[in-house]
Amino acid sequence: MKIIDCHGHYTTAPKAHEDYRQQQLLAFENKAAYPKAPQISDDLIRASIENNQLRLLKERGIDMTIFSPRASAMAHHLGDQQVSEHWTIACNDLIKRVTALFPQYFAPVCQLPQSPGVSIEHSVRELERCVLQMGFIGCNLNPDPSGGHWKSAPLTDKSWYPFYEKMVELDVPAMIHVSGSCNANFHATGAHYINADTTAFMQFLQGDLFKDFPELRFIIPHGGGAVPYHWGRYRGLADMLKRPALSEHVMKNVFFDTCVYHQAGIDLLFRVIDIDNIVFGSEMVGAVRGIDPETGHYFDHTKRYIDNLDLPEQQKYQVFEGNARKIFPRLNHILDNN
Repeated sequence: MKIIDCHGHYTTAPKAHEDYRQQQLLAFENKAAYPKAPQISDDLIRASIENNQLRLLKERGIDMTIFSPRASAMAHHLGDQQVSEHWTIACNDLIKRVTALFPQYFAPVCQLPQSPGVSIEHSVRELERCVLQMGFIGCNLNPDPSGGHWKSAPLTDKSWYPFYEKMVELDVPAMIHVSGSCNANFHATGAHYINADTTAFMQFLQGDLFKDFPELRFIIPHGGGAVPYHWGRYRGLADMLKRPALSEHVMKNVFFDTCVYHQAGIDLLFRVIDIDNIVFGSEMVGAVRGIDPETGHYFDHTKRYIDNLDLPEQQKYQVFEGNARKIFPRLNHILDNN
């Protein structure tokens, strides 16, 4: 059995990459020419990975991470469509280089060049480029490119359909993942992320998206936001809104990861949500990086919590490997060739 972490971000990218972003935004503000993406050596990339994510993978007994650009840095609310496109290409190209240097340990997932009020067609093209030309296996889809002001239509709106059509054609899933918050009411990782996870699930409950696209697959990260912990509320709302049972209406297409940073939360997740809908994730070197003073272990060492559940071997396989292979079919080629 392989241990596959479905939720990793390149939070340790070389400083030159971050500097490029600041130069890009400054150029946009000053209406100046955009800078060129920096030349980053393979040695810099290796050092940024070997001393961080790769070290932790080996220490924690994880075989592979499904790896994408830093979510909080997508920042689709900054700049305009052109800025987003340039930044997205630079980020995705860097992820491709990481996975080429460490093919045994990292599988690539892309960000998208979303921007408030802009057609999703730009994202369709970038998804196609990443999947067909660079071997990416999925994407991160931001349901709120406005950064906390929620100016976009719900995920069930037909304006998203061209993107879903491309997802189905390419047979890739999307992780629902917002970025930074520009609304002072919502801390990015403590409020905005969890709010977005919960909001996306409720949108799916209210709509009929999966009637139109029965093969779509979404991961709602961070343990599904508030959903598993208020499961009775959502079952009750489905009943009140005359929607089918959640098991038929939503949960054939939606999966929750295990980025829940305490044992009691993981225990509840596994009691409430069917094992077919849970996929291992940790988001290591991410939103919560410290050591839990109550346990002496890192909060984001989520494999420990699952190991403590004493699951039957078949269920362990599903959570650690089988469900990831099902959600990300293109992952199978990578795993079977490494």
